[in-house]
Amino acid sequence: METVKDRKALKLYAESLEELHRFTKLDPSLPTTEKDRMNAGLPYDPLDPLLIQGRARARDILAVYNKTSQVTEKELVDRQALLYLLTEGKIGQNVWIEPPLNVDYGFNISLDDRAYMNFNCIVLDCAPITIGKRVLMAPNVQLYAATHPVNPLLRAKGVENTLPIKIGDDVWIGGGSVICPGVTVGNGSTVGAGSVVTKDVPPYTVVAGNPARVIRVLDPEECQREVDEEYERQAEGRFWEKWVVKSPASLPLPESK
Repeated sequence: METVKDRKALKLYAESLEELHRFTKLDPSLPTTEKDRMNAGLPYDPLDPLLIQGRARARDILAVYNKTSQVTEKELVDRQALLYLLTEGKIGQNVWIEPPLNVDYGFNISLDDRAYMNFNCIVLDCAPITIGKRVLMAPNVQLYAATHPVNPLLRAKGVENTLPIKIGDDVWIGGGSVICPGVTVGNGSTVGAGSVVTKDVPPYTVVAGNPARVIRVLDPEECQREVDEEYERQAEGRFWEKWVVKSPASLPLPESK
């Protein structure tokens, strides 16, 4: 279980990485008008200076993150610290994201405990994107909160729009799937590989296709019975209880060379 000490240690470790790599920082003197409009889902200008800085910062952080491996405990802690910086602290325990990862800003992403993303995932977080507990994303999953006006004349002016995305707890998203702007995927749902999800997915359903459609509805009580039986059978091999990243409190802080 994560402690306050662990959280403080992660923050301190992340700040040390920030100084070491000299990531782009957001200028607090710049107006936040366009950023506020973007986060509120209102038409906004993506060439606003503060938003340009935000995208540059995300690329700086990911340039380092995407070069990490999982060879050493230190690199695993580095990953957690870099994700802490990328998301501005909105990261739960034991989050695991395989490089490479690509995002727009990072500061609109929230990752809950044990969220997992496989290789080559893309997260366009122009609006808030919330990823719940124990979410599994296969390679090449794409979460698109960014959108454009259908009006071509308005689109030619460079105006963009956004809609938030919410992925509930215990969701599995198959490889190459696209989650479109404004979609909520309910708890316990499964999205089949290669799906394009344009509408909300109800909890405990399986959807697939382009556009994705419900192909199966699960019974939560039956799911729980199956879990109880499997948990008992594999009492000695519960991988999810061993999926723990070492606390940064036990490692020295990164230092400039």
